[in-house]
Amino acid sequence: MSIEKVWVYAESEGDKPATSTLELLTKAREIATTVECVYVGDNADALAGALGEYGASKVHAVSPGDALPGVIGAAALVELVAAESPDLILFAQTYDARDAVARLSVRLDRTVLTNGGELRLDGDRVIVGTAIFGGNTIVDTAFTGEKPYLAMIRPKSFAAESASGSAAPVATVATPDAGRAGEAKVLERHVEEREGPKLEEAAIVVSGGRGIGSAEAYGPLVDELAKLLQGASGASRAIVDAGWVPYSKQVGQTGKTVKPKLYIALGISGATQHLVGMKGSDVILAINKDGEAPIFSVADLGIVGDVHKVVPKLIEAIQAHG
Repeated sequence: MSIEKVWVYAESEGDKPATSTLELLTKAREIATTVECVYVGDNADALAGALGEYGASKVHAVSPGDALPGVIGAAALVELVAAESPDLILFAQTYDARDAVARLSVRLDRTVLTNGGELRLDGDRVIVGTAIFGGNTIVDTAFTGEKPYLAMIRPKSFAAESASGSAAPVATVATPDAGRAGEAKVLERHVEEREGPKLEEAAIVVSGGRGIGSAEAYGPLVDELAKLLQGASGASRAIVDAGWVPYSKQVGQTGKTVKPKLYIALGISGATQHLVGMKGSDVILAINKDGEAPIFSVADLGIVGDVHKVVPKLIEAIQAHG
């Protein structure tokens, strides 16, 4: 079974599509006859090759100018929906996409199913599966009512797989009048400095929790181990809320979802919201002095011990082996 037309709200990382966009395109190919993208940005031609390779047959591109992308994206989508009548629009669970889909939901008077981790068809029904209770239970919700349906999917829910397609043609969409909301202007952009791989893309992630004891311990324990393993450093919500590390490092339901080959949890108890963001890792190693910590329920390897004693020894062993 398939539905006729699915759109993916495309996002970029520089001059290439975001991985979450390629994941959505891969899934959209499975369920739709026609897959197209809607992109808000001035470099659509640079993205067209990759978007087409992963299944997009067309890219509707609109320039936001210096306005907020979500404002322009929502306004453009209202006009495009009226003209093109897609059945389903997929958004990644990202900050910019949240802004766009929230505004679009109001303008179209459509419900949005958010935080999805599964997407499938049941006959002619579109089903979104959402994880609850730390991922132990999946709730299936079917869309009803008028199309287009609007769904947000967590990154890493699907594997991105090339369809070996050719570059998608780009159809330029006139920048719409977004009303008063369009008067807000982006004055400056700041790209956070980062060493090593991007957290969401890293093959190895080392995360710290409140059990590391203090903000000062994060560098010597978490950052150092991550650097030695050529991985990325992450964090639990507890130490982000405490101000020990920036929000960009948070792994969990309200942070980032990661699926590395190896996830090392240092002093993390394993609250359900954290488990949702990392339990899909290939191998999970947990180090915690509390042998009853929930993190051990999902760990493949566990060490019951003080991270201040275990991790320095681990670092020494890695350094000794070059």
